[in-house]
Amino acid sequence: MAEVNNKNNEKQQRRSENNRPRGKKNDRPTDDGLEKRMVDVRSVQKTVQGGRTLSFSALCVVGDRKGRVGIGTGKARETVNAIEKAFNVAKKNMITVNMNGTTIPHEIVMKYGASTIALKPAKEGTGVIAGGAARSVLELAGIRDITAKNHGSNNKINTVRATFEALRALRTAEQVAASRGKKVEEL
Repeated sequence: MAEVNNKNNEKQQRRSENNRPRGKKNDRPTDDGLEKRMVDVRSVQKTVQGGRTLSFSALCVVGDRKGRVGIGTGKARETVNAIEKAFNVAKKNMITVNMNGTTIPHEIVMKYGASTIALKPAKEGTGVIAGGAARSVLELAGIRDITAKNHGSNNKINTVRATFEALRALRTAEQVAASRGKKVEEL
């Protein structure tokens, strides 16, 4: 009887080691403190004289959840190589996001291609209210309270790029005042 219980415990232990927390299956922590999230992988075919060549395109987001985020795309004959290229490009393209506590300092609407994203600050405790592709960028940037709405095309690449450009364009009141040569109270 004791042997049966030991075997069951071993099976449960192996299962729990293999299972990851639900909802974060694409998050991969790295040795430099960054989290990686793969947003999209597509198979791409190119027709040549001898037939079709198959390759893969990957879209990835990297962030530290403390205000730094980057996006990248990679293309290769194998999915693993495409994903690795995308992560390397994302690390090189990292930006620092201007935040106001746990949200963004002001509303912003950004267009990239046919995708338009509208980001609005939210009260503390609201959470990230955003669609799939934009949610990845916002969460890995460390923004915890925000409302986002995607208009136009829902193409993942264009949505991620529009979100990234919107975060890059955010400016705090102090930055605006400094650029105008005034104090924050004068704005």
